[in-house]
Amino acid sequence: MSKVLVIGAGGVSSVAVHKMAMNSGIFSHVSLASRTQSKCDAIAESVKQRTGVLIDTYALDAEDVPATIALIEKIQPKLVVNLALPYQDLAIMDACLATGVDYLDTANYEPKDEAKFEYKWQWAYHERFREKGIMALLGSGFDPGVTSVFAMWLKKHKLKTIRRLDILDCNGGDHGQAFATNFNPEINIREVTAPARHWENGAFVETPAMSVRQSFDFEGVGPKNMYLMYHEELESLARFIPEMERARFWMTFGDEYIKHLTVLQNVGMTRIDPVVYEGKEIIPLQFLKAVLPEPSSLGPTTKGKTNIGDIATGEVLDGSGEKTFYVRNICDHEAAYEETGNQAVSYTTGVPAMIGAAMLLTGAWRGEGVFNMEEFDPDPFMDMLNRHGLPWTVEELPGPLDF
Repeated sequence: MSKVLVIGAGGVSSVAVHKMAMNSGIFSHVSLASRTQSKCDAIAESVKQRTGVLIDTYALDAEDVPATIALIEKIQPKLVVNLALPYQDLAIMDACLATGVDYLDTANYEPKDEAKFEYKWQWAYHERFREKGIMALLGSGFDPGVTSVFAMWLKKHKLKTIRRLDILDCNGGDHGQAFATNFNPEINIREVTAPARHWENGAFVETPAMSVRQSFDFEGVGPKNMYLMYHEELESLARFIPEMERARFWMTFGDEYIKHLTVLQNVGMTRIDPVVYEGKEIIPLQFLKAVLPEPSSLGPTTKGKTNIGDIATGEVLDGSGEKTFYVRNICDHEAAYEETGNQAVSYTTGVPAMIGAAMLLTGAWRGEGVFNMEEFDPDPFMDMLNRHGLPWTVEELPGPLDF
């Protein structure tokens, strides 16, 4: 049983804290901090009503390292779970180094002034964490996170090598809004509008954003258009599965989303550089975030399912040739909302954050330094997915994707 400090108060944090409260044998006490304490208080009240567990809350600017250090020293947690914005990763890691406390996040660091997703900044902390005798686990969400664990489970139980890998992320939910994002709008739009990159023959190949489209029939959802994108797990998967010839990431978007996003780009509302308005500098994308629906407000109206998984092709373990396997999870928006008060996009990230934290706190995964999900035994994580709301299935396909 261990104390944890969770930083951030969005939908993912809400799910993670609810699930921690449901597993009090691992999480003896949960503290929740965010810039806006009222958001923490709302989550704490929901947790109390649903589970009877009390959560203490705090106001915290996570970019203020001394303030984060002071809060960690006050609470004395065994682990800090960073569910704030990716911009804040390094500041929170600095606070963990100063206090000798383990660290976990769900998304890699990115600078505010450039939509650039790389692990290099956080990987550079490895020696300092190792010397301090503490552990950082990066990317314990769904993608990144579960998708990496899926790949390593396939490599442990089905495939001796993985030659080709495709990660398919489908959100078949309908929230009834003309345009809204299912997680932080600023992060979502930066991600979608960045150039696409995929791994091929030992290097990343870049293509214009949203320029490569394919259709795929997703179980539980139906046929959807999906677009080639860059996602940070491609970088870590290429590092830890060095034999991969090609790895790609695909995400589905509806026609209405694409239409609205195209217009917003064309008029400059997705810019991340400052513009002067009435004598003040503003970031257009941050202003857009302020006027779009809050993702946490979409839970009551979102219906449908998500379907996220890996399709991997490689030599089977017995050396008898190549096979293709598809491992995936299907999550229902309404069921996720009934359990935690949040829709499935938050649920599919918040549950793996809780499971990753459990891996550290129970000692199932342990090391000194900075680690990615691919570096650990996938079995205990996969087992907890089945037991805590994200059951998975695996099937053999006739062959790899034909595109």
